[in-house]
Formats: sequence, C-alpha cells, structure tokens
Amino acid sequence: MIYTRQGSSVQLNARVVATIRRHAAAAYPYECCGALIGRQLEDGLVDVVDAAELENVTDEGPRRRFRVSPADYRQSEARARDLGAELLGFYHSHPDHPAQPSQYDLDHAWPNFSYVIVAVAAGEAGDLRSWRLLPDRSAFEEESIA
Repeated sequence: MIYTRQGSSVQLNARVVATIRRHAAAAYPYECCGALIGRQLEDGLVDVVDAAELENVTDEGPRRRFRVSPADYRQSEARARDLGAELLGFYHSHPDHPAQPSQYDLDHAWPNFSYVIVAVAAGEAGDLRSWRLLPDRSAFEEESIA
C-alpha cells in the first residue's frame, strides 16, 4: 500500500538528480544504490545536497535487489559529517520496473529515511520518485520532489 501525505517533500538539486540518473543508467540492467546526504529542514522538508554512489553488494542478484554494506553505511555517515550534514536516506534504481517501492523495499526499509527510486528502461533513466516509510512500517508514503 502507498500513501501520499501533504507537506512531505524532498529537495533535490540538479547535480543530485544528474548523479542518480547517470548512476542508474550506467548500472543497467542491474540495480544501483547510493546515499542521500543533506539537511532536515523545518516543516518536514528534506534538502539533499549530495548523492554518493555506493556499491550494490547484494548476494540475491543485483538485477532485482540492492544492499548497502555496513562499511559503506558508516562511510556515508562520515561523509555527511564532513559536509556538516546528515545521512537522509538512499536511492536505488528499478530496471524495467516503475519507480515505486516493492514489497522487498518495504520489508528492508528503515524509518526516518527518504528513499528515491528511479525507473530505468532499456538503459535510460526515467521517472524519479521519493518515498518515506510510515511510522508503523506498514507502507510507504510518497514525498513530493522540489
């Protein structure tokens, strides 16, 4: 189940969007993943200022799954601290599937993070959407992208 909540928004600058799209296209036909770094602003606005490409270390098959290693997670937090920011979430691609969370995404998501998903078809990055896990972990809500 997916919900949309008014007022939940993530800000992605052009450089961040370009990084995500380029990484997704280059990884095709596999899923890519990366960290979203920035600041949590007032009224629930998330301002992403950096997208850091990470290695997809899944052993379940990178065509349909991604996993961030513990070392990459720690490195992403350190990078955020170096920038005077915080780790706000992650992005990943869905090769030949819509930019909406799968059941696997729901089962493995953590609260308080934004999850940007980009659809990739035939090696071309397309629809890009952002999601946040509901507090009860039952579903995602879509965040508007500014």
